[in-house]
Amino acid sequence: MLAFREIRADDIPSLFEVRTATRENRYSLEELERLGITPRSVGCMLGATHRGWLCEEAGSAVGFAMGDGSTGEMWVIAVLPSHEGMGIGSRLLRLVEGWLASEGWREAWLTTDEDTSLRAHGFYLSEGWRDLEVRDGLRYMVKDLDEH
Repeated sequence: MLAFREIRADDIPSLFEVRTATRENRYSLEELERLGITPRSVGCMLGATHRGWLCEEAGSAVGFAMGDGSTGEMWVIAVLPSHEGMGIGSRLLRLVEGWLASEGWREAWLTTDEDTSLRAHGFYLSEGWRDLEVRDGLRYMVKDLDEH
């Protein structure tokens, strides 16, 4: 059975396990560290600007999503390949969108790969996001949060 709950500090190691195991847009721990994304930095973000939700099955993390309440950014979403297509990403995305809306954001934004053949682009479009621009190798997308 799948369970959804808010991310806690002791979940951070599991977040990195999921993030480094995704099928598309996979990052290694070293690549994440070069981007400044470490267990310590994520812990600091969760205590200040970011909030996120985790999906577990039998006590193990299978997906998560986080947003940045200081900027309105949908910051990250990751689901294990074994759990794709089960609605986990959609539910996690809605949780972050709802929180961003409750923080006063009328529009959320995200960046994703500019390659529209990747699953992420179609997923975001199906969830009501729209393309804004492609800049510096990234696709910027936005979503009106008024319905939340």
